[in-house]
Amino acid sequence: MIEAGEDPLYIARRVVRMAVEDIGLADPNALSLCMAARDAVDFIGMPEGNLALAQAVVYLSVAPKSNALYTAYGAVQHDIEQTAAEPVPLHLRNAPTGLMKGLGYGKDYQYAHDLEAKVANMQCLPDNLRDRVYYRPTGEGIEKRIRDRMEEIRKLRTPPAANKSSHPRKES
Repeated sequence: MIEAGEDPLYIARRVVRMAVEDIGLADPNALSLCMAARDAVDFIGMPEGNLALAQAVVYLSVAPKSNALYTAYGAVQHDIEQTAAEPVPLHLRNAPTGLMKGLGYGKDYQYAHDLEAKVANMQCLPDNLRDRVYYRPTGEGIEKRIRDRMEEIRKLRTPPAANKSSHPRKES
């Protein structure tokens, strides 16, 4: 494309888009590398910037691939369009006045930094979207670690009684 005369910044734009759409969180460094390539093209120009673009393209070609975030974002957009009028849960609403506080705004809000596990266990979506999961990380690259962390968070949010058997074992 460069040798055919395409605008190098257009190529950089497409490479950045590939990093976020096709690589995503499987390798979050892809975006940084592509932005650096774009900046190099803008800063040093051509023909020197061609190597920065080539480096980005090679990196993307071998990077683990995931469109999980791209897919999740589309699902979120759809739900926003369908449920824009749904109310924000009361515990997430700011209570700057006594009246709002009296109506329950902010009641039972959990600040994760005040919790031992640093994980709040509260509903953050409107009732009709309760327990909705948008982002489903793959097992590719960094997303495997993200998936494992999401599972850890899910377990931390599960009430202890749900983790125990209804018939406790007798000690022998």
